Amino acid sequence: MINKWIAGVILLLGSGLNLVQAAPANLETLMVKAPSVDKPMAFKVTLPASYGNNPDKRYVLLFDFHPRSRGYLEGMHDWMSHNGDWPWLETIIVTAPDGDQALGKLKSQAIEQEGSVALLDFMEQSLLPAIDAKYRTNGFRIMNGFTGNAGLVLYTLLNRPELFNAYLAASPVLSDDFAYVIKSAADKLEKLKGKPRYLMLTTSDSDFEQRQLADFAALEELLETTNHPALHYKVKRFDGTYYMTQPILATAYGIEWLFDDYHRVLSPDSEIAKGGVKAILDHYNYLSQQKYGFPVPSTDSLIALADAEFAKDSDKGLAVYQAAVEANPDSHSAHDALARAYGELKMFDLAIDQQKQALAKTDHPFWTRKYSESLATLEAQQRH
Repeated sequence: MINKWIAGVILLLGSGLNLVQAAPANLETLMVKAPSVDKPMAFKVTLPASYGNNPDKRYVLLFDFHPRSRGYLEGMHDWMSHNGDWPWLETIIVTAPDGDQALGKLKSQAIEQEGSVALLDFMEQSLLPAIDAKYRTNGFRIMNGFTGNAGLVLYTLLNRPELFNAYLAASPVLSDDFAYVIKSAADKLEKLKGKPRYLMLTTSDSDFEQRQLADFAALEELLETTNHPALHYKVKRFDGTYYMTQPILATAYGIEWLFDDYHRVLSPDSEIAKGGVKAILDHYNYLSQQKYGFPVPSTDSLIALADAEFAKDSDKGLAVYQAAVEANPDSHSAHDALARAYGELKMFDLAIDQQKQALAKTDHPFWTRKYSESLATLEAQQRH
């Protein structure tokens, strides 16, 4: 069985497979009106390359306050998502206007005025609804930021965590009570409730970050010692690297960490897989319903368990293959795996039926060719 990783490599090398090259990403401007502000703000929106070709697909949203972040985010996203959402799920990227005075005032109030929520209200009542109204978002949101904007990432997490599902804060400014993050963190971390939230917090030992390191260490200690079961976090240091490299490193590591459980196939000897089919399905139901809010397929992990079980006991393995099809009826790979198992058991009528279903559920040229060859082999075996 070709797993997702190998399939991704095949797609990466796929010029010989007659694959269609994706169209370039689309850049648009979204005008957003803030209450009590006369002039709308012009946010930049980068749509994934597939956006126009897949009208039924909905996308993750990533937002960053820095207008110049668009360049590196757009490029990194294109590179890290063009192999079938791997490792970065295709994402709509929104960045803030450059030099907008009204937005600058909202940010300054959040930084300087303790208890100010005007910026949060703008995001919740104006910006995010405008994005959702115009674009096909799927409900999973990431907030990204570097230095001062990373401080605002933390400010948002502490004061209105429900606005985003994940927060990536690279080298945050924390000194001098910046946005009152350090002052309020202990109390507000313990109040984080509801669905899980994710925080990637990073820094380095560059000269420009030295002033922030004491407060960074204090925040890290609070994360380690405070009870906050709804918050999943990772702290990473990039010591020895350049200051201006930090947002690129943080975004790359943050994206890999955030989406790892979407892509990683559970090993048959993992703690979850040892619990059998139910434990695997429970795990993917949690990811689908609690973390992401959209379906995360269990197919590959069930097939991996089925392969291991089938090698030891064909009846037990067959039952897991059948469970994979039942749980993922639209998955061509689940039907193909079950066809393979039936074929090995010389149950050719059932194998041919499953192989035909696998073939019917994909129009990708690689899989179409592969399944057609498998079907021909099964039909030949049935005749003999």
